[in-house]
Amino acid sequence: MADLDAGEVPDRFWDEGTSPVSRALLASAVRCFARRGFHATTTRDITAGVGLSPGALYVHFASKEELLFEIARTGHERALDALRSRTDDGDSARYVRRLVAGLVTWHARHHTIARVCQYELGALEPAHHAAVLALRQQFSAVLRSAVARGVEEGVFDVPDVNRAVRAILSLGIDLVRWYRLDGADPPEALGEFYADLALRMIGTRPPPGPG
Repeated sequence: MADLDAGEVPDRFWDEGTSPVSRALLASAVRCFARRGFHATTTRDITAGVGLSPGALYVHFASKEELLFEIARTGHERALDALRSRTDDGDSARYVRRLVAGLVTWHARHHTIARVCQYELGALEPAHHAAVLALRQQFSAVLRSAVARGVEEGVFDVPDVNRAVRAILSLGIDLVRWYRLDGADPPEALGEFYADLALRMIGTRPPPGPG
């Protein structure tokens, strides 16, 4: 796997009450989980990344799994915040476009932590896994509501809203496997490109001509 981009997980990403040492451990865990996967990563790997002894992790987190849960929960909440911040001015096509652009841009800009959020969830304990799934369902609900509204208005021509939403979300999230910040496409440009693709996927109809 390619090396991670520098500065991928800024301190401000974590909750305000998170201590500096906890933030450092979380950022190190993101790097380790993204490179090696959760199961192949040891607590020594994580603590060595911030110059601490292995036992120091347990002062701040109960387990390696709790670290993963904190990463997954925070990552999903930040992505959901980015989605919900998109303005709905009543134009369904414009709103869906903003939603997709925002979702893709966020996942591109934070692709390393997003990769962990998407591909390491199977290691979570049942209660933690359920909590993260509840957040994931909110992504679908926001986009599904916007697309369904457009279908009712006759703006979109799509036979199955649920399938279309799953396809759009999958397309926008899968980029975390390969995206690099030093590549050809800046996050915002990629977001705009994927937003155009999404509107084509749901059969956006042009507005009626004059008269």
